[in-house]
Amino acid sequence: MKKLVVYLGLFLMGFSSLHAQKIDRKKVVGRHNIINTKIDTLSTLTVGNGKFAYTVDITGMQSFPEFYKNGVSLGTQSEWGWNSFPNPQNYKFDETLKAYDFNNDGRKALYSVQLKEPERNKEAVDYYRVNQHRLQLGNVGIELYKKDGQKAKIADLKNIHQTLNLWTGIIESEFSLEGTVVKVQTASFQNSDKIGVKIESDLITQKRLKVFTRYPSPTGQFLDDAAFYGNENDHTTKILSSQPTSGLIHHQLQSSDYYTQFYFSEGILREAGKHYFVYEPSSKTKKIELSIEFSAKDPKSSKSLFTDAESESTLGWKSFWESGAAVDFDGSTDPRANELERRIVLSEYLTKVQCGGSNPPQETGLTFNSWYGKPHTEMHWWHGVHYALWGRPEILEKQLDYYFRSFEKAKALAERQGYKGVRWIKMSDNEGNESPSSVAAFLIWEQPHIIYMTELLYRDKKDKKVLEKYKDLIFATADFMADFATYDKEKNRYNLGKGVIPAQEVFPAKDTYNPTYEVAYWDWALKTAQQWKERLGEPRDKKWDDVISKLSPLPVQDGVYLATESAKDSYTFQKWMTDHPAVLGALGMVPESPKLDKKIMKNTLDTVWKKWNWEHTWGWDFPMTAMNAARLGLPSKALDALFMNIQTNTYLKNGHNYQDKRLRIYLPGNGGVLTTVAMMLEGWDNSKGEFPGFPKDGSWKIKAEGFKKMP
Repeated sequence: MKKLVVYLGLFLMGFSSLHAQKIDRKKVVGRHNIINTKIDTLSTLTVGNGKFAYTVDITGMQSFPEFYKNGVSLGTQSEWGWNSFPNPQNYKFDETLKAYDFNNDGRKALYSVQLKEPERNKEAVDYYRVNQHRLQLGNVGIELYKKDGQKAKIADLKNIHQTLNLWTGIIESEFSLEGTVVKVQTASFQNSDKIGVKIESDLITQKRLKVFTRYPSPTGQFLDDAAFYGNENDHTTKILSSQPTSGLIHHQLQSSDYYTQFYFSEGILREAGKHYFVYEPSSKTKKIELSIEFSAKDPKSSKSLFTDAESESTLGWKSFWESGAAVDFDGSTDPRANELERRIVLSEYLTKVQCGGSNPPQETGLTFNSWYGKPHTEMHWWHGVHYALWGRPEILEKQLDYYFRSFEKAKALAERQGYKGVRWIKMSDNEGNESPSSVAAFLIWEQPHIIYMTELLYRDKKDKKVLEKYKDLIFATADFMADFATYDKEKNRYNLGKGVIPAQEVFPAKDTYNPTYEVAYWDWALKTAQQWKERLGEPRDKKWDDVISKLSPLPVQDGVYLATESAKDSYTFQKWMTDHPAVLGALGMVPESPKLDKKIMKNTLDTVWKKWNWEHTWGWDFPMTAMNAARLGLPSKALDALFMNIQTNTYLKNGHNYQDKRLRIYLPGNGGVLTTVAMMLEGWDNSKGEFPGFPKDGSWKIKAEGFKKMP
């Protein structure tokens, strides 16, 4: 009886503790709502649903796209919106290939690289780098007119006040033009590529406010800021239907076409210029609603207006915020606590809006193109892992659809280079079509990602259905990884390389072998693939075991891990201390391995911290460093890494990770923050104690719920 009382008491204590930790999620999210009171091209706001996003200026719409094009530009992008320029020269992808035999074993593997000559091959490379490219679907904004009939400029807008309500995903914007107030509400539908808008102003009754839609041209450049209006004869747009409360436009490009469906309060949709259309509302009212849907096919959808978008957005975002994990730092005395919480909440919002589809996202999401809009699979870890650790594995699982669709192309790439299994394509479109690159072609650290991410899905519920669903991907990936390792007879070991560019991309493929991070990741991933074999009741793969047992040790010199075994001057040659300090990923991103000595890794962290050229790093390098420090039992250093005062570690007012004038947003940084914080809170396999990544000096008051451990 006494035992029963004790157990009951312990249970009630546990329940009381859990109850005390319950987080007021709406309060946490709400205290980071974004408020804009001035024009700032880096403070634009976005609504969306993960597959479609619409970014707005201070009017709540895309009224001044050219003004914002060098900031966080006013993009409208979707998963399906892709285009290719014509190929009148009939370039073949084979013309981008070059044979290499890095290890003198007669392999003659064919890689798609950026050839400089002969001229036709160079042109073929240029063509396949640009095509396919992701489309900017259209600018939808407000035309405003002054009393003298002149079109208003952005500088004419006064008394600006704009709020993004993160809990509902709705943007409320207010401003005045010559003393007349304009109020705008903007929301995204959650199950279609459609926005809803409500506008209220006396300018409507004065016929001084209209809504325009303008269709830009694809730039064919590295970036596409949604404001290029040249090449207007290379595409066509026309109204298919114009009714008193609706309209339909068809846009035809070189290799793709799509539709824009409008529903609105009473008015008329008319053509106002080439690729430029205007909805003129009736002057009988000062309040209008409208919806604009972009679709690859004639949508034939029923009428819906802002109220429908408002309802979908409110319900969808409430469901999102109430799902998965949450953290509350209120009451902490560390001065960085509120900023960390802000970065977390805004990163949750941005990654949900921009990275929730069925593909690895591009690094600039659905705002503007970088690398022609193509996803980079080596970044998928940073885009996707946090969803599983934050208790939202269904979003990660959706992204993994890409690997099924691109499987045959990844298999063909491996075969082209003489390897077994599948070699996942680093830079591709959504269907896995390869893009030439003299860096991407030789990267290998994207290969184990699918094993890591599916392992997280399995760990979530230990459901054998996950093993069955992904086993073919995992085993084919492991087949490639084992076959890619080169046997060194002299040392009786397997090497990675030559013919490798590591995650730290400054090293040349022809000379590089055994990069520390990749060797550690290879070891973990092959062992995990074997665990999948055992879980499914299948025999272990003998070749994988041979590679595991003989894989090169992590390269060490003077008590410090080298970036690669081929770079004995890793910490004396300046170039080798730029770009990603990926050596730290061998403990942090990758779980602790029997190959790894934590004392040596501690020396490595100290060396990198002191010697690295941090000004030449990227946004995810700081979370990676923090994960390394946390696993080494250095929580204060982990926080210092997250808050290192470096430009590429900047988080703008809207939450975006700013890199430079070229990459004004960089979503791997946001995903990195979420992954690292989850790890610092919940820990990792065999970590000790509560919140192992945070200092125990009393400066952090933490409530956390719903997190999952890292491997």
